[in-house]
Amino acid sequence: MAADQQPTVLVVEDEPAQREVLAYNLEAEGFKVSRAENGEEAMLLVQEIAPDIIVLDWMLPNLSGIEVCRQLKMRAETRGVPIIMLSARSEEFDRVRGLETGADDYVVKPYSVIELMARVRAQLRRTRPASMGERLEYEDIMLDAETHRVMRDGQELKLGPTEFRLLSTFMEKPGRVWSREQLLDRVWGRDIYVDTRTVDVHIGRLRKALCTHGGDDPLRTVRGAGYALG
Repeated sequence: MAADQQPTVLVVEDEPAQREVLAYNLEAEGFKVSRAENGEEAMLLVQEIAPDIIVLDWMLPNLSGIEVCRQLKMRAETRGVPIIMLSARSEEFDRVRGLETGADDYVVKPYSVIELMARVRAQLRRTRPASMGERLEYEDIMLDAETHRVMRDGQELKLGPTEFRLLSTFMEKPGRVWSREQLLDRVWGRDIYVDTRTVDVHIGRLRKALCTHGGDDPLRTVRGAGYALG
């Protein structure tokens, strides 16, 4: 997994030993990991780091995992973040309750770490396919995340690394409008300070590259909001 495509996993687990085992295995798989030990901290971190997926324990002190899940799935900005719920509750009723609250998957403790890693990858293939090395297609544009190649109408395009990350972000969610701040977070990362005008410069370069061999500009500028593909 390329470093610039590492998805961020938020692990929410109140037991330190289990939290560290999860974090260790996720980092070994190439993911960036953030940790929360309770529901309140999880809610704050979700806003701060915008994780790509959440591994969430049901039994948390004060604000339970099921309530964290319910609140996140009610908010438009976090509704699409996949949540894998961990629970010692193995009854069908509990599993159904977890899924009906909005969890995308439900894993019963004790669980196989290998199986949990596979479930994390499966959810990310659905929501962040480029980060998992998948091939993306939109109209006549094809992006191969594994080989780092982009084709349009059968002809290869030359993109710089930043333009490649921008295009993969757009192609993962065609039609979605991304603000400059969201693109900065996703493409450059939260730890790097870049002026929002830099986004406009790289969007211009991406547009030029996409139209190298002709064809219409597939990127759309949404005044006061940002940019979208299609």
